[in-house]
Amino acid sequence: MVNAANNVLRISGLKVAYGGIKAVKGIDLEVNEGELVTLIGANGAGKTTTLKAITGTLPACKVEGTISYLGQSLKGTQSFHLVERKLAMVPEGRGVFTRMTIQENLMMGAYTRDDKAGIDADIAKWFDIFPRLKERAGQLAGTLSGGEQQMLAMARALMCHPHLLLLDEPSMGLSPIMVDKIFEVIRNVSKEGITILLVEQNAKLALQAAHRGYVMDSGAITMTGNADDMLHDPRVKAAYLGE
Repeated sequence: MVNAANNVLRISGLKVAYGGIKAVKGIDLEVNEGELVTLIGANGAGKTTTLKAITGTLPACKVEGTISYLGQSLKGTQSFHLVERKLAMVPEGRGVFTRMTIQENLMMGAYTRDDKAGIDADIAKWFDIFPRLKERAGQLAGTLSGGEQQMLAMARALMCHPHLLLLDEPSMGLSPIMVDKIFEVIRNVSKEGITILLVEQNAKLALQAAHRGYVMDSGAITMTGNADDMLHDPRVKAAYLGE
């Protein structure tokens, strides 16, 4: 159930500059409790930079503005402490631990927990959702296909029971069948009440899954609104849906 009165993530006046290049130009964005919010836009619009600003994983650059999570500033928070605060991210390119097995990757996702029975139950749950991972539980993650690695990256992030899940281009480079599976899981995770900020180039799928959307272009937010309304907006159709 979406609760607009309960703000999970709020970004105000965010600017990111690499030398003289302004990658993000003073954006405002918010995600409320239980929402699935998508940030869409062309490649190079500044979407991934925005996520990296939230998680504190940007290379050396100038960052201005405020980012608050559950009412507290994230400024100065080291990225590895975010998981302890129930903020998890599935990065672009998946970022699995290639020299660890699938089972070990999932265990790493639960490193902040000490409830062994609960961890075992969650691993069983994800093996049920992604049978391919179960079949390959002892296999090194680096030997998996791109789609299998995306499954693993999502399951690993969800092992910490995040309050906020950040997803960066989860459909990138995947087959249509795998994309459908990943988005099915995203919708189901949202139905479970987990708050999600989804960065995605596949605007149609993203808006179909989301409650609200933001359009980012050249480092600025150019449009925001109800996802279904945006899906039928002629400007969005022309620019991002190929219609």
